[in-house]
Amino acid sequence: MGNLSVDYSQYTPVGDIISIASCLVFIILLSTSYIKKTKLFSIFKLGLGTVVVASYTGFLYHFGMMTPGVMSHNTIYVLRVIYHAALFGFLYVFLYYAITILQLTDVRYKRILVSYGVLYVLILLVDAFGSIFKYGFYIDKAGEPHTGVNIFIIGYILFVVQIFQLLLGHKDKIYKQVIQSIGFVCALSIIILALQGHSGQTSFTTITYVFPLYAIMYMIHSNPYDLESGALDTRAFEDLISYYHKNQKNFILMSLLLNDFEGEGKSYPEEINELVRRFASDYYKGAKHFQVTNGHMFLVAGIEKNPNYDHIINLMLNSFQDLYQKYRYDFKIVILKSISEVSEQKDYVSLVKFVESSMPMNDIHYFEGTDIDSFKRNKMIISQIEDICKKKNLNDERVLVYCQPVFNIQRGTYDTAEALMRLRLPDIGMVFPNEFIPIAEEHEFIHTLSLIILNKTCLSIKSLLDEGYKISRISVNISIIEMRDDDFCNDINHVIKNSGIPFDKIAIEITESQNEDDFNLVKEKIDILRESGIKFYLDDFGTGYSNLERIMELPFDIIKFDRSLVIASKMNDKSEMMVSHMARMFSEMLYSVLYEGVEDEDDEEKCLHMSAKYLQGYKYSKPIPIEKLRNYIDKSA
Repeated sequence: MGNLSVDYSQYTPVGDIISIASCLVFIILLSTSYIKKTKLFSIFKLGLGTVVVASYTGFLYHFGMMTPGVMSHNTIYVLRVIYHAALFGFLYVFLYYAITILQLTDVRYKRILVSYGVLYVLILLVDAFGSIFKYGFYIDKAGEPHTGVNIFIIGYILFVVQIFQLLLGHKDKIYKQVIQSIGFVCALSIIILALQGHSGQTSFTTITYVFPLYAIMYMIHSNPYDLESGALDTRAFEDLISYYHKNQKNFILMSLLLNDFEGEGKSYPEEINELVRRFASDYYKGAKHFQVTNGHMFLVAGIEKNPNYDHIINLMLNSFQDLYQKYRYDFKIVILKSISEVSEQKDYVSLVKFVESSMPMNDIHYFEGTDIDSFKRNKMIISQIEDICKKKNLNDERVLVYCQPVFNIQRGTYDTAEALMRLRLPDIGMVFPNEFIPIAEEHEFIHTLSLIILNKTCLSIKSLLDEGYKISRISVNISIIEMRDDDFCNDINHVIKNSGIPFDKIAIEITESQNEDDFNLVKEKIDILRESGIKFYLDDFGTGYSNLERIMELPFDIIKFDRSLVIASKMNDKSEMMVSHMARMFSEMLYSVLYEGVEDEDDEEKCLHMSAKYLQGYKYSKPIPIEKLRNYIDKSA
């Protein structure tokens, strides 16, 4: 490597050939894989380009030196200058890369770039003039080479020292293992160069420049494909969306959700992976596909390269339908074109999941304008609920308490009610439970909302009692998700105690869970809270999964029969007998039976003959603000 006693007869082209081959490998991999298109990666590609030039010109230069007469001396001089320009160009690019990755932007580091840019030019000038004025490398008339002043090794040392100084001086700015890996590889390159120089060789100079490229590529820019499906990860997806948005390019996105394969440890079966691979490689030009979750995959293709994307979509859907007919995997497919504001926020995952949440199974949905409006509304609701939970104000005005009075048959009066939650949000207005409860549960906001409703309900009961109204209790709905929290019982007891009302004025409504762990947890929490006097309702009995043995293990006070049982009892005598027997069984076991969804006198008459103790529904009252409960309950004499 520029040693004063270089023996060109010992040169072997193996090093430069390997270097050229390595660069070709880089080019092939970079053209077939997905790498985040950042400024840093552009610098990396520039460095790769300098090594490609150095490898090729280095091979030609040494070939000319080994075979006198094949090339003119001037050609050899030019090749040598280009060779050294490329090698120093790599060192300068490496220096620029280090400053960029360390995010060193102040004037000092800009001056380093400028000063080393000047040094780069001076080295090349000194090297070139050395051949002209015979003080550096030149070939005499007899064809003998002379090395003269070795400006190359001086410049190399200056560049390497500056690069290591930057990396070591700011090692706290980057993950330690990244710095160590790149540093060790660079050190190995220097050792090889030193050993080569000691032996008077120049065969392996360019290959030592390839080593740092491997380290940088693997540690910083790698984004490997999943071996089975060929998918990239969500980070790569966001990077690609940013690239399309920045360059104002439109794309088509297809989402495939297979619910059967969601969950940890699950993955697409081979027949699905094979189809997805084919979709990405055979149908679209330049398409990429991404693994969002185990059972959820996105495929993205640029519209500019695929103007016939509608036709391609139909071909893909036909292929998928053929597979569905064979294997019957439940699916949801969403198809949409790029949306600028969603691209800007890189929010396609949330958007697609939102659309999927309202889709029936085995459906294909083409995105519509109304979808984005609904999505924006959903995001606003999430933002407001998040703010409510962050502030933890138990009197937050955005959370409203409505209630539905419950008629006590034995007393012939209203003395209980069910508290119902509503949200009144800025720029949105009134939001009902069917819209915000799933959001609150998904984002783990539900417990804070329940505590707010519980607190406001307790304060309303306190006010009613102080005014002399006869109120037995008001029930509050609680999600089983909340009961998984270790502080659940303490939170409930704390709110009721602080309100100053008796604990038996509050009832908690819960729905039965199919989960064995949840069942044991619910039983434990009910036992704890019942000791304070809190009552418990089993809500929505008759819907979904109902295990009588489990129900009887739980110390409920009231079983709420869903309206579906009221409707079923009117279908035929057999159905009525079944509902009636279940109600009578619960009554005989000292559970109180409450029928909800009673809408008319016919419903009422039917329930009165089926062991009803409480009735609730539109026949008596629609949900009302809790302040209006005074219009239904009696005052003490």
